[in-house]
Amino acid sequence: MSTPLMNRRGFLKGALGVAAAGSLAACAPGGPSTQPSKLAAPTASASSVKGEITIWNRSGDLFKVFDAAIAKFREAYPNVTVNHQAVDIDAKLANTLISGTDVPDGSFWDDAKIGGQAEHLYDLTDLIAPYREQTAPYKLSVNTVDGKIYGVPWDLDPGLLWYREDILESAGVDPAGLATYDDLLAAARTVKEKDPTTRPIHMEKTPFLSQLWLEMLANQQGTSLTDAQGKLRLDSEEYRRIFGWIQNAVKDDLVTHAPYLEAADVKTLDSGQQVFVPWAIWWSFAPQQLLKATKGKWRAAPLPAWTPGGARSGAMGGSSFVIPAKAKNPELAWLLYEFLCFKEPGYTAVYGPNDVYPGGLSTSVPSFSPALDPAKPLFQPIEALGGQDLWKVAVEAAGTIPAAAPIPWWWAQSVDYLGNNVQRLIEGKMTPDQVISESAEKIQRNLIDRS
Repeated sequence: MSTPLMNRRGFLKGALGVAAAGSLAACAPGGPSTQPSKLAAPTASASSVKGEITIWNRSGDLFKVFDAAIAKFREAYPNVTVNHQAVDIDAKLANTLISGTDVPDGSFWDDAKIGGQAEHLYDLTDLIAPYREQTAPYKLSVNTVDGKIYGVPWDLDPGLLWYREDILESAGVDPAGLATYDDLLAAARTVKEKDPTTRPIHMEKTPFLSQLWLEMLANQQGTSLTDAQGKLRLDSEEYRRIFGWIQNAVKDDLVTHAPYLEAADVKTLDSGQQVFVPWAIWWSFAPQQLLKATKGKWRAAPLPAWTPGGARSGAMGGSSFVIPAKAKNPELAWLLYEFLCFKEPGYTAVYGPNDVYPGGLSTSVPSFSPALDPAKPLFQPIEALGGQDLWKVAVEAAGTIPAAAPIPWWWAQSVDYLGNNVQRLIEGKMTPDQVISESAEKIQRNLIDRS
């Protein structure tokens, strides 16, 4: 894999919804205020379908990947012209949907933004129906508002446990035995006993990413910040379990508190101070592009479970495709997204080897199960992971991710409360009960009650 560092990191920051869209939301979680438009599939044959569509994507490496995949679409639909544009979606899309002026026919968008703008999007429920049973439950659930689906599910970002194989071997720790988060703490203590300079477990120092990480750990347990009706459920056994685990790791001095892949993080990863990184699949970028001294020494495994036999992964981030209700040619946009997400050779063109990623796109996996064949990998084993078959690990983890609920429009704004308090917990300045009570009170008062 070879791609410019800033392009890749810029994509990650954008795809995770760093820019808050809450102030632009026209309705509260739970459903649009007006009846959404329902889109029907075109009935003409591929050879007779004609027209032109404008499609928005983010700039950078993924734009190039999609551009090449769209070329495959043009082969299947030779009379459809696709005007593929690189756009600052976080800054432009929500305003464009609200104004209804110069809207694209389709756009890439963060899962976290879709629920809050459902009234401005086509209801795609009937179009998704033939693929529903073969689509990851998580992706369907975050794209569903009041029983209607508003996004075409694209990527699935399973959480994995990244670890230093050489250090675990030296410490006598078998990674196959890391079945629960208690096992992970025990292994971290063993590693630290062998080398007191280690702080084995990475915990994120930026509030936004630490809250996104928290939601991955909650999703593993089948919960999330709100339920499908927008009711806050932070005060729960599942969140207390996570916060208690964080507190124990901090008390035992097992934590490296560093910002995601910034200089301090990379230095401690390469020095051997960090040994475990429970994070999304897109952390695979680190050994491929950033780590020098430890390149080839990192491996991936499923996340530990919170309870014996529990799910071994949760989703961390993700994006889908939307079709604005005021699009000029929405049916043609659907054909494009159907091709990219649910058809062969569409999803292979996106994830398989290409000019941008010679080994294939390995920072997520498709959300469509026919594309997730362990025996037919879309991306190749990764040399920077010692030749590990990351595809197999990621596909198996993806299959355990529980369903969730639509992400509330105010999620990014809640970082000012919950994300900041998670930081105080990691710093030893707050208890789990304080994080829950203070965060819940402020989110309810300042975000939910005002929506």
